[in-house]
Amino acid sequence: MRLFTAIDISPEVRGKLGELLARLRPLGKLSWTTADRLHVTTKFIGEWPEERLEEMKRTLASVGSPGPVGIEIRDLGWFPNPRHPRVFWAGVHGGEALQDLARATEDAVHRIGVAREERDYSPHLTLARIRESVPLDALRDEIEALGSTNFGGFSAPLFYLYLSRAGRYTKLADFSLT
Repeated sequence: MRLFTAIDISPEVRGKLGELLARLRPLGKLSWTTADRLHVTTKFIGEWPEERLEEMKRTLASVGSPGPVGIEIRDLGWFPNPRHPRVFWAGVHGGEALQDLARATEDAVHRIGVAREERDYSPHLTLARIRESVPLDALRDEIEALGSTNFGGFSAPLFYLYLSRAGRYTKLADFSLT
């Protein structure tokens, strides 16, 4: 089973991101994400044995609750950099509460055998992946013309354990942040 934990995006913010994706999609032959698949990943777990699923759920239920996590989605950018991009993203700003949740989740699942992430936690929404060199001038021009790229904020009362299988995400459990 391929697992990860994440926070869902509010319907209002998801709608605004869907409008952005519809506007930008025709301007570049990228592997675009659909708005319904967007989420704020807090920990990528990876492959996990199905017979240990209940252990994972118990472990995640023990993660300390920082209270509802306030999240704002704003800014657009490129990983690893604008000159040689591989990912087009929207920024996730959740302050210390989101960092604390990611750290607590990382620590909890590490205790049951999940490898620690070597990179610092950098929350973002992957809007598109760039698999091969394609012209990006029209897309860059449209992004520049957008001006404000604040898609709104929300307060997340829950985080979820997700299964990723064959390009589909399925919620396996939810955990309260309050």
